[in-house]
Amino acid sequence: MQKLPVDAGATCPVRDGTLARGGCAFCNGRSYVPAYCDAGDDVATQLDKGRKFYARRSHHDTVYLAYLQNGSNTYRPVAEGEAIMQQALGVEGVKGVVWATRPDCLNEVWLQTLSRWARQCFVMVELGVETLNDDTLQRMGRGHCAADALQALQQLHAYGVHTCAHVIFGLPGDTTVHYLDQARVLSKAGVEVVKLHQLQMVRGARLAAEYEARPELFALPDAPTYVQWVADYLEYLAPWVAVERFTSQTPGNMLMAPRWGLKNDEVARLVVAEMQKRGTRQGARFTNTP
Repeated sequence: MQKLPVDAGATCPVRDGTLARGGCAFCNGRSYVPAYCDAGDDVATQLDKGRKFYARRSHHDTVYLAYLQNGSNTYRPVAEGEAIMQQALGVEGVKGVVWATRPDCLNEVWLQTLSRWARQCFVMVELGVETLNDDTLQRMGRGHCAADALQALQQLHAYGVHTCAHVIFGLPGDTTVHYLDQARVLSKAGVEVVKLHQLQMVRGARLAAEYEARPELFALPDAPTYVQWVADYLEYLAPWVAVERFTSQTPGNMLMAPRWGLKNDEVARLVVAEMQKRGTRQGARFTNTP
C-alpha cells in the first residue's frame, strides 16, 4: 500500500479569513507536499505523477490510496468532494481516499457522505489535532478547541469512517503531562491511527519568525529527548492504535530547526530500541477506565 499525496487546492478557515489569515503559527503548507503536487493539475494527473514518483519503492502488486494532504479538504462543497472521489477511484490501482482536514470542518452532510463512501471503498479522515491543550491551540491560531477534535473523532467513528490524528510534540506551552494525557484521551475517543511529529521551525511560518528573533524562548528537543517522549507516549497509547509515523521530515532548504540529521526510519529504529531497553510495549500503562 502506498499513499499518493495530492494537492486538490483546499484552503481552510484560518487562511481564507473566515477565522483568520496566514494559517496556523507552525504551518507552511508547501513544506510537506511533494514537488510533483501541483494544484493546477487535476487529481488524476497528480496521481499518475505520484505513481511514477514512488515507483522505486513500489512492487508490481502495490495498491494506492489518494491522499488529499494539503489544506482542509472537507472545507469545500460536498459536490466537489464527489468529483474528487470519482477522479481518484478512476485511476488504475487507487483503492481508496484519505482526507486531511480540520476538526471543525466536518458538518452533518460531510459526515453522511463520508459514511456512504466508506461503505464502497477505503476512506480515512486525517484530523489535525496537534494538541489537546486549549491554551496552546489558541496561541498557535488553530481556531478550534480540544473538544472539537474529540467530537470529530467520535462522530467519524460512529459513522464508520476510519480516523487518524496528527499530533505535535514540542509546541510552546505543552508538557510531558499533556502528551501522556493526550495519548489516553485520543485512545478512548476511538482514534485508529496516529501520526507523531516533532515541532519544526519551517521557513515562512509565523512561529519560525518568532524563533529567529528569540530562539531562547523555545525549548526544541534534541533527538534523544524526542525519542524518550515518544516512548513515554506509546506506553499510554492503547495497543490497538496504529502508529503511522514517528517523526516528520521537512526539506532541508525550508527547515530552520531542529536539525537532527536523521531520516524517519532512523528515528523509528531509535524508538523501538528505547522500548526494548525499557522492556516495555505500547499500551503498557494504558487503562480504559474513566
